[in-house]
Amino acid sequence: MSQSRPAARFWTAASVAMLALWASGSPTMIYPLYAHDWAMTPAATTTLFAVYPLVLVVVLLVFGDLSDHIGRRATLLAGVAAMFLGALLFAVAPAEPWLFVARAFQGVGVGLAMAPASAAMVEFNTRGGTARASSVNTAATAVGLAVATIVAGALVQYAPAPRQLSYWVVVLAAAVVFLAVRTLPRHVPDTQTSARWRPRPIRVPAGLRGVVTTSALAITTAFGVGAVLLSLGAQISADLIHSDNTLVSGLVLAITSVVIGITAIAAKRMPARLAIGLGGVASATAVALLVLSAATASLPVFAVTSVAAGVGYGLLFLGGLGLLNRHAPAHHRAGTISVVYTVAYLMQGIIAVLLGLEATAVGLQTALGVAAPVLIVLALGTSVVAALPGRGAAGAAALPAPRANP
Repeated sequence: MSQSRPAARFWTAASVAMLALWASGSPTMIYPLYAHDWAMTPAATTTLFAVYPLVLVVVLLVFGDLSDHIGRRATLLAGVAAMFLGALLFAVAPAEPWLFVARAFQGVGVGLAMAPASAAMVEFNTRGGTARASSVNTAATAVGLAVATIVAGALVQYAPAPRQLSYWVVVLAAAVVFLAVRTLPRHVPDTQTSARWRPRPIRVPAGLRGVVTTSALAITTAFGVGAVLLSLGAQISADLIHSDNTLVSGLVLAITSVVIGITAIAAKRMPARLAIGLGGVASATAVALLVLSAATASLPVFAVTSVAAGVGYGLLFLGGLGLLNRHAPAHHRAGTISVVYTVAYLMQGIIAVLLGLEATAVGLQTALGVAAPVLIVLALGTSVVAALPGRGAAGAAALPAPRANP
């Protein structure tokens, strides 16, 4: 029997969300080393980045509602174990092909863990309602991204074994989180469906489709802009901004993560649709500033870009997740969240690969100029959709619990 208290359970679920973004962002500052040591092109680098979201999408499509059936604890343990293996493979990788296998394990781990962690934070939350769960979830992912860029930036710049050491830190962190997850209860009352789980496509209940569409657009936009910074941010800093200190580049990229966390806490009571609308405008601004920073080789403008991207990501993720947490019933919660993550991560992978191919063919700066208008239109379109009268919310609370399959 679990001995953990409700508050400890809540923060354990938050630690899984933090670890997921830390693990997924851990190669960010090391991509330039792979390019230098193993002659990886921008196309290869962004394809490596994209393996993670693309594998994650497959996992979500098959296992997206798994924790609604077998429990949050069992699914989270499997996810954290896969993240542990991914970091371990990165740490011992002797050649480029190993990196892709390691990245695939990260996709499996995050695919299994993110939706159950988000759902568990709602269920283990003892105060503040769903707004607190959404805010802390967004802040936890921001902390994970910040730690990924700062720790890796420092270790790459100043420590021995720059391609390996930061992954060993992730291995240790994953082991600690795994032990913490073991203290969670096996099941959360009223969340497991009575039907036996079997592999099947996740679905969206009819009453939630409007909410899910708006939420998916919001989180897709956040992840799309994030894909540019996470897959090529260190390379942009080195090649276009001409910063040769990895720690400085990591700190500049971490500004985005810190601002995401601050935004999530400061705006936790903001209506979800308003947060999405403002987040879309901030993200469009960030993309425009990124192009300007590359064109002018300006580190200060790149830093302002990171701030704008953090505000945009924070508001979009907070608003998108807030809509889901408010309207999705417990017996559909993880599955519904998985649908949104599936769309967002799929688009993130596609954007990263296309940007990398373009950068390899015509150069990084030209590729940014081509991608920027698409991302700006996506961001502003998301703001417009969020401003439309909400649909689907009215029937969400009335969705019946599923019956047992014979």
